[in-house]
Amino acid sequence: MTALARLTRFGLIAALTLALTGCSGGLFGGGRAADDATRQASRARGAENVAVNRYLWFATFDVLNFLPVQSADPFTGVIVFGPGTPPGGSRAYRATVYISDPALDARALNVSILTGGGPAAAETTRAIEDAILSRARQLRIADGAL
Repeated sequence: MTALARLTRFGLIAALTLALTGCSGGLFGGGRAADDATRQASRARGAENVAVNRYLWFATFDVLNFLPVQSADPFTGVIVFGPGTPPGGSRAYRATVYISDPALDARALNVSILTGGGPAAAETTRAIEDAILSRARQLRIADGAL
C-alpha cells in the first residue's frame, strides 16, 4: 500500500470518527447540556487539544500498515489494530499502541504486541517500537520541523 493510500485511509477514518463524535449528543439523547458538561470536564482536565505527537501517530500507521485498524482515538492516543500477518510472515499479530505525550520521545510510545499464544517476544515489541520511532524521525525531518 502506498503512502498516499495509507494517508487517505487514515484521513477517512479520522473524518468518520469526528463525524460520528459530532452526532453522539443527538443519537444518545445527551443534548446540549450533556455536550456543555463534556466540554467543561475536558477543559478542567486540559484535554482541549490533541495531546498526541503527530509524527508518532502517522509513523505507527506506516509501520503497522499490514494490520487492520479497529479503533483510533487521537485524543487519548490509543490505536488498536486487529489481527494480521506481516508480509512474508506466518504468524498473526495484534497490536495496541498508546502515545502518551506530545513530545517525539521514546517514553511517549507504548506498544503491546500479541500473538495467538499470548504476548509477543520482547525483541519483537522492541523492534516495532524502534521502527515507529525511526519512521517518526524521518517524517519530522521530511516535514522540515527540525
